[in-house]
Amino acid sequence: MKRIVQKFGGTSLDTAAKRELVVGHIKKAIENGYKPAVVVSAMGRLGKPYATDTLIQMAENAYFEIEPREKDLLMACGEIISTVIMVQTLCKAKIAAVALTGAQAGIITDDNYGESEIKIVNPERVLSIIKEGKIPVIAGFQGITTSGDITTFGRGGSDTTATVIAAAIAAEYVEIYTDVAGVMTADPNMVDNAKIIDQVSYNEVCELAYQGARVIHPRAAEIAMKEGIPIKVKSTFDKGAGTLIHNRALRGIKGDHPVTGVTSRDNIAFVRINPKKPAEYATGLLVFNILADHGISVDFINIRPDGLSFVIEASYKDKVNKLLLENNFQFKIGSDFVKVSVVGGGMTGRPGVLAKMVKSLSEKGIAIYQTTDSHTTISCLLKKTEEKKALNLLHDAFELNN
Repeated sequence: MKRIVQKFGGTSLDTAAKRELVVGHIKKAIENGYKPAVVVSAMGRLGKPYATDTLIQMAENAYFEIEPREKDLLMACGEIISTVIMVQTLCKAKIAAVALTGAQAGIITDDNYGESEIKIVNPERVLSIIKEGKIPVIAGFQGITTSGDITTFGRGGSDTTATVIAAAIAAEYVEIYTDVAGVMTADPNMVDNAKIIDQVSYNEVCELAYQGARVIHPRAAEIAMKEGIPIKVKSTFDKGAGTLIHNRALRGIKGDHPVTGVTSRDNIAFVRINPKKPAEYATGLLVFNILADHGISVDFINIRPDGLSFVIEASYKDKVNKLLLENNFQFKIGSDFVKVSVVGGGMTGRPGVLAKMVKSLSEKGIAIYQTTDSHTTISCLLKKTEEKKALNLLHDAFELNN
């Protein structure tokens, strides 16, 4: 029995016409001899009565603070609504289907509400439905604790659901349908000549996602890599081949370009701390311990005799400001920076990539405030006003439109 998992995002489900296109993709899988399991995200934006943001706003109007357990219970509703609507649409097309919550699909998690980790997946019910000749339509983004509480996985959680279900039912691959035609060399809203990448490795797509590209959640790619499950990212709205995500090294794919894509993160805050004494490195140890104790991760760390700096998620800015004030640090926090990165498996061991990046930016007068690199990523900290210009310059410099 050939099995696949097909995941459809909310933008593929929010109108009847779009849902008919979804049915077409499911029918095609069946015609090609596959037994699909379908994973769906919540549909609708703020203002729609069934949208997740609308439901949260209703709760906050009653009382501004929602306990994490109750918030997860509420946030899981959007995906459950999508399962029922999708089952009804499939029934209209004479395709038997069964709606399942994440809990009913056997996804067991820890009790870290809002960012829960999956502990185990029991696929018996999903497999039973498939063997009956029906399609399980599973609510993404959610699971259940051993004590019976509903949990959610955080941003991109439906991608994670798709990959863990695929691993549990031994699917041949995962199809992720979205409103873009595949993984692209850059955000097409920022770079006019961005193009679709035919094939990309798990590591590269993880790095693109970590550095700001809204392609697939890195946790989903990591699960797929561990289990050896290829992922195809496609558009719901056209017949293009999309992007195949798999292991380049194992498949013997060779790229001519060291860089696969360029991306950026603008939801960051840049923190500078001045020690009370020069070269007082204990200052850094203390601040990093304080932030770690409050679950705040840091990036772009730079420690110098005259001070230290790092980057945090913008959502933590107020919390970090409060912690630093409480602990009498001398500091500044700025939100006018952006992290611009080039990503590519081909840059490992290849000299000159950082030099080309720095040259391309500096020749056009773009100031670089900090850099960092890894085997597959080089990043620069720039002023936010230079974001679009920098992305286009780097996209051209590394010939990503060829």
